[in-house]
Amino acid sequence: MTDDNPAGGAEADGGVEETAAAGATAEDRLGREGLAAGTTTEASTPSRTSIRHWLTTTNHKDVGILYLATSLFFLLLGGLLAWLIRIQLWESRAVGEGLLGAIAYNQAVSAHGLVMVFWFLSPFAFGFANYVVPLQLGADDLAFPRLNALSFWLYLASGLLFVVSFFQGGTFAGGWTMYAPLNLPTFTPDVGATTAILALVLFVVSVTVSSVNFLTTMHRMRADGLTLRRLPVFSWSILLTVWMMLFAFAALLAALLILSSDRVLGTAYFAQETAGGSLLWAHLFWFFGHPEVYIVFFPALGVMAEVFQTFTGRRIVGRKWFVAAMILVALQSFVVWMHHMFLTGINLQIKTLFMVTTIGISLPFDLMVFSLIYTLVKGRIRFTTPFLFAFGGLLLFILGGITGVFLGAIVLDYEFRGTYWVVAHFHYVMVGGVTALVGGLYYWFPKITGRMYDEFLGKAHFAAYFVGFNLLYFPMFVAWETPRRVFQYDPAMTPWHRLATVGALVFGLSFVLMFYNLTKSAFRGERVGNTPWEFSRTAEWAIPSPPPTENFPGTPTYSDGRLSFRSRGTADGGTVAGSGDGAHATAAEHDEHEAHASVWPLAVSVGAFLLFLGISGIREGTLVSGLAGTAYASTAVAGGVVVLGSLVAWAVEPFDAPEGGFGEAWPFEGIENGKLGMWVFLTSDVVLFGGFIGAYVFSRVAAGWVGWNPVPEDPVPGLLNTYILLASSFTVVLALVAARKRHRWGLIASLTATFVLGLGFLGNKALEWQHLFHTGVDPTASVRTSTFFLTTGLHAAHVVAGLVGVLYLLGRAAGGAYLTDDRPVEYFGLYWHFVDIVWLFLFPLFYIL
Repeated sequence: MTDDNPAGGAEADGGVEETAAAGATAEDRLGREGLAAGTTTEASTPSRTSIRHWLTTTNHKDVGILYLATSLFFLLLGGLLAWLIRIQLWESRAVGEGLLGAIAYNQAVSAHGLVMVFWFLSPFAFGFANYVVPLQLGADDLAFPRLNALSFWLYLASGLLFVVSFFQGGTFAGGWTMYAPLNLPTFTPDVGATTAILALVLFVVSVTVSSVNFLTTMHRMRADGLTLRRLPVFSWSILLTVWMMLFAFAALLAALLILSSDRVLGTAYFAQETAGGSLLWAHLFWFFGHPEVYIVFFPALGVMAEVFQTFTGRRIVGRKWFVAAMILVALQSFVVWMHHMFLTGINLQIKTLFMVTTIGISLPFDLMVFSLIYTLVKGRIRFTTPFLFAFGGLLLFILGGITGVFLGAIVLDYEFRGTYWVVAHFHYVMVGGVTALVGGLYYWFPKITGRMYDEFLGKAHFAAYFVGFNLLYFPMFVAWETPRRVFQYDPAMTPWHRLATVGALVFGLSFVLMFYNLTKSAFRGERVGNTPWEFSRTAEWAIPSPPPTENFPGTPTYSDGRLSFRSRGTADGGTVAGSGDGAHATAAEHDEHEAHASVWPLAVSVGAFLLFLGISGIREGTLVSGLAGTAYASTAVAGGVVVLGSLVAWAVEPFDAPEGGFGEAWPFEGIENGKLGMWVFLTSDVVLFGGFIGAYVFSRVAAGWVGWNPVPEDPVPGLLNTYILLASSFTVVLALVAARKRHRWGLIASLTATFVLGLGFLGNKALEWQHLFHTGVDPTASVRTSTFFLTTGLHAAHVVAGLVGVLYLLGRAAGGAYLTDDRPVEYFGLYWHFVDIVWLFLFPLFYIL
């Protein structure tokens, strides 16, 4: 292959040299400067030797390392479960034979899927996102550093909660898709099963926190001149991934909260087959589940693009079409979920429609694959370890995609669904993404550690990995008639299953090489300067390895057509140096910007762990018996106290987050970070309430719309609550007006009125519920009552959260706050108005129709 562009210069999509600096991407301009491999710059790096540092850090690079290390731990846990599964499948066995019994096998299969999909794949990718994206954006940190730390600690707490579920009679055993009614206590009665589901709830909360943070950062904190069009491909992949996560995980949260209510409170969503309980779960889960495939794979695509550009010396061919294809896939991912439900009773016309959308979503992927392949053809390949893994991931994904086309056809799906064809296809796609991410681990390892890995061991790892993976999963295509999730199969398929088990052993042991290589190299590897790669293109390679605390020697800018740094705090914004000048900041300059630390994200997460662990001891409204029940109740109370106390301490802790918004912020110019963060959170909340309202509508249609009478016979209490909330929205507006007019007592009076009205709403609702309970109407009576109590209860929980916020605002306002900076009052107003608007939808749905 030839290298048509050895200097790493930019090239337009049609292969014509793009000379206009304004049209070049960030990586193009960095590439033009020709960063010298091994360039060394002097800078201070944070001390990471103390445990206290890691428990209190909020720096995005530290959080990224924590994500990577923790996700690799869960990789080991999921891998051990996979080995148990393959050992059991060494031969076809009767129940009671082999290493695992029937229930233990179900638990191993379910836990393996849940751990890998939730606690390894996405967190592994977001370890890189945390570390790399702010550097590529030219930001000092993420917009909300403490929220970033909170997202990690909640992730760790959720994972540990899932591990605890193994010791509570057994973890969840109903499959990683948690199909109804297997997800109900009737079939999975152990406390550990409830704990596993609550662990997933806590994990989704972590994802939501992270999504709000990343979207705010990526839209508000890009360097001057770094438009969306010029954004590096890896950052593009993360931006689209996070947007998908915001919607998909909100839908999953709705499903998990409803399921938790069925298990803990005894509601009847998924137990009512007359109201389509099983089908309802499938719709809610797969609305999340299919975008999750792309949520996992998009970061891998970003890694492939970065690695291919670096080790071919070429810009991605057709870059703008590559990005456009990713955007199209992100949008289409939400309209293909029903192809997972071809075997249900959904009518043929709907199935055909989703077959078409499934085939349609493969077309933009074809464009991306051809773009990557043509980049290889046009460049001069350097067969480094990162390149081998990225290229191997592309090959595996291509095979996974081709075999997935079979499942997109209704007739073929009837044949393959529930067989090992699906298992093989799924792993070729998902682990294909993992393969590229492992390439990313090698690619950014020198940047993270400042040392080079052992290239020979890296290539040996790839060889064992690639051979082991294909020995493990390709035989499953041949033995496709094996039924999923059972360990009894046609003995004629035994040789293929034994070959797969051998492949699993090789595949698993390949990671031993990786851990040995990276551990040894982190301490004894060859030191590197800014970059060990000849044609590295993005901003993270312009600074020392590892980067200093504040990332850059000044304020990064691309306004003059190349990456350069303006001095911090200078009136004229003078330039320090360009990336190609080998610019560096002195240690003293970086010491002025010490990393902020906070223990409260960890404390909140510890409290959340205890709270959810305590709740797991409730079974359909009743605590488990005896001392265990008392222990669970005490744990829940202690957890709640820790969470509340930690949030109060968090609120009063002095902490200066990066302001951002000084560079490119389209389409959110003029919107502060806090306001944008609130809007993003409320967008997620719209989907959450949409899931609950959708579940109500689906259940009502399934049960017969006309015969479904409103649960409250008297609409007057609901009407009164409507007037109360509308009045409270008016008092919030008065509070903001008073703050802007610097009228302290007007602000206090308006906030007090809002608090009183909110209490009135909750009091009126409590009286209404008490009356319903007295007349024998409770959440467990039917799916009709379940939808009323749970949906309006979720809304009431939002009101409670709002009242906690009002108390905080009142306490600060009494001390004279918000008269010169009314933004917190405005942000609270956005939340409170949203809660009121939601009630305007709930009132007619549950009281009138």
